[in-house]
Amino acid sequence: MWKQLAKFVIKNRIVLLILLVLATGVMGYYASKIRLSYEFSKAIPTDNQKYQDYQAFKQRFGDEGNTLVMGIRSRDLFQLKNFKAYQQLVSNLKKIPAVEDILSAPGAVQLVKDSITEKMGAVKIFPDEIYSQQTLDSAAAIFFNLPFYEGRLYNKDSAAYLMAVRVNKEVFMTKERTKVVAAIMEKVNAFSANTKIETHLSGLPLIRTVVADRIQKEMKLFLLGSLAFSVLILLIFFRSVTTTLLSLAVVIIGVIWTVGITELCGYQITLLTALIPSLVVVIGIPNCIYFINKYHSSYLQSGNKNESLVNMVSKMGVVTLFCNITAAIGFAVFAFTKSAILKEFGVVAGCSIMVIFVISFILLPSVLSFLPVPGKTQLKYLNSKWITTLLSNLEKWVFGHRKTVLAITAVILAFAIAGIMKLKTVGYIVDDLPKTDVVYRDLKFFEHNFKGVMPLEVMIDTKKPKGILQSSIDIRKIAGFQDSVLAVQPDIAKPLSVVDGIKFSYQAISQGQGDSTYVLPSFGNPLAELHKTLRELQVKRQNNELQAKDSAMLKLVGAFVDSSEQYIRISMSMADVGTEKLPQILDTIQKSVSQTFDSSYKVTLTGTSITFLEGSRFIINGLKESIMWAFLLISVCMLYLFRSFRILICSLIPNLVPLVITAGLMGWVGVPLKPSTVLIFSVALGIAVDITIRFLVNYKQVLPENNFNVETSVKATINQTGLSIIYTSLVLIAGFIIFCASSFGGTFSLGWLTSVTLLTATATNLILLPVLLLVTSKKTKN
Repeated sequence: MWKQLAKFVIKNRIVLLILLVLATGVMGYYASKIRLSYEFSKAIPTDNQKYQDYQAFKQRFGDEGNTLVMGIRSRDLFQLKNFKAYQQLVSNLKKIPAVEDILSAPGAVQLVKDSITEKMGAVKIFPDEIYSQQTLDSAAAIFFNLPFYEGRLYNKDSAAYLMAVRVNKEVFMTKERTKVVAAIMEKVNAFSANTKIETHLSGLPLIRTVVADRIQKEMKLFLLGSLAFSVLILLIFFRSVTTTLLSLAVVIIGVIWTVGITELCGYQITLLTALIPSLVVVIGIPNCIYFINKYHSSYLQSGNKNESLVNMVSKMGVVTLFCNITAAIGFAVFAFTKSAILKEFGVVAGCSIMVIFVISFILLPSVLSFLPVPGKTQLKYLNSKWITTLLSNLEKWVFGHRKTVLAITAVILAFAIAGIMKLKTVGYIVDDLPKTDVVYRDLKFFEHNFKGVMPLEVMIDTKKPKGILQSSIDIRKIAGFQDSVLAVQPDIAKPLSVVDGIKFSYQAISQGQGDSTYVLPSFGNPLAELHKTLRELQVKRQNNELQAKDSAMLKLVGAFVDSSEQYIRISMSMADVGTEKLPQILDTIQKSVSQTFDSSYKVTLTGTSITFLEGSRFIINGLKESIMWAFLLISVCMLYLFRSFRILICSLIPNLVPLVITAGLMGWVGVPLKPSTVLIFSVALGIAVDITIRFLVNYKQVLPENNFNVETSVKATINQTGLSIIYTSLVLIAGFIIFCASSFGGTFSLGWLTSVTLLTATATNLILLPVLLLVTSKKTKN
């Protein structure tokens, strides 16, 4: 069958090459339309309750992830020169078209009751024009005596100040977000240069933008790096520019198809899918090495070009097909998970790996048939002295130190298992950024001074329209929950809700200052002022007249009470505490919810912090499941290919050992199991099994030639496949090492840990696998 396919390809090479070029042109067109994802990982399935809760929250209150924060720490801010520069910064930021609103000290207001209309009005504390230090000091005294702003706009203990910049959420779903963030950073940096006050920027919009932009840049870096390393190794290997360019053409066409497939599937470039083009390079190059190596070795024996090409395809076609199938399985099993981002990665990676096989199968024999026969320089590597010496040493270990090999393997496994016991499962929203990165350091500034910027929301459903106005007991109960439960959490910032609006209003009505009057009124109905505000808000909503210039109380109520007046929102920010600590915090809050609210309320915890936790759980669990599926499906392929349970066991052990060693190494060096690192195991498994298949297929082919003598066949297999396996492993390791240049910690770990896994897999397949074949053959007939 494979000989017939080989003859078909060579006979119809011109037609096949034209079809391949035309199809690649079409895929290139679709690849040119690819877009970058500006969303965080779509890790949670749409039928998940946490996902549905978050969508329900956004439907009622809008997206809570479109606020960027700027912070400073200075005891000289309220010097006239510095404060005027701070005011000018607010003014400059408001000129940026996408900026919708800014909450800051210069824009702070106090509520004043109009003696004629009896209505509460918002009056700016700081005049737009301040001409004397005395005027500024007087306004600052009022500002610092209003508890509403403490912990939100300033930290009196550390002299830190926060400015919240709300940006149009639609902009943050487009590439314009980069320009908006750059414009904000430019204005902030100008303020810092003018006043010599250090500034800090953070918030989900900034983090998302930085991550997305770096993905785009690193995608190009990794692709070029993988190609450069591959070209270098191929030149060293084959000593031929034409052969190197041919191999390069295979992977470049494969990359075009990969990006085209991503677009055709309706996907965008994410942190995971950005890795696939580089993976295609490091998988496509080994295909080229194995095919061309077989062509060269066949030509060295026969001296006939066409016969060598037919032999190349017939011998290596089935091997490469099953190698690519197992590699594709290693990635495609992600499509079985419930995580959208993993499904996308699995579908695109699985399809791309099978496409690279088809490209190799058509392009290599077709083009090689047009090229001159290989010269002596090109074939010189087949008798490389260092490879010959290395393979000779491997033989000595396999045949002379079997028990030692097994003992060393057992000791290493014991050491690895001890490391696995130390392995932790924990993830952070920004833990893939290095701790020296300015984004990470700025986030820690806000965590230290304002307890963080990660959104956490509590949505309270009164289960009846206008339910929040029907009883003052409801508001007092919510206030008690907010003050005695949420506000005392060490990793959660000061909560904000309509309760604070009522307190703010009462403080203005009582004409008081400080904490003593920033309370709910102890007599009368605390909802009276809220009722008036809601009626005004209702009219404005119906007439679509809500504007930025509306009073602070009106905007506060509009943001924290939905239009049906059935739902109320308590909004907080929190530290990036990680997936290990966050569930404990949420459990504490949930227990208090059960104690505070009866069945007439439905209280939901939601927000980006919770969706991140749920997403991480789904990704990690999904990857664990995918590894099990990969082992199962790869086992089926191996069983079908070799039709021997003994060989199946022998084949799986050399690939399981490297994974255990890698997991143990992660435990010993302190690399946690998280979404970006758990990917290593499926990737390494899918690629490492290739080595096993190539070794065992060759073993099965030479076994009959050696009268089923296992020792002779094993020795022949080591010599025949060892060279290409070692060179292929070097290409794969070089391809993954390039990921170590990433600024993302997870991608960096993927680079060096996968390289270690592949290095270990090469050793186990060239030493442990032959030993297992020899040991088991004594007990079982072939």
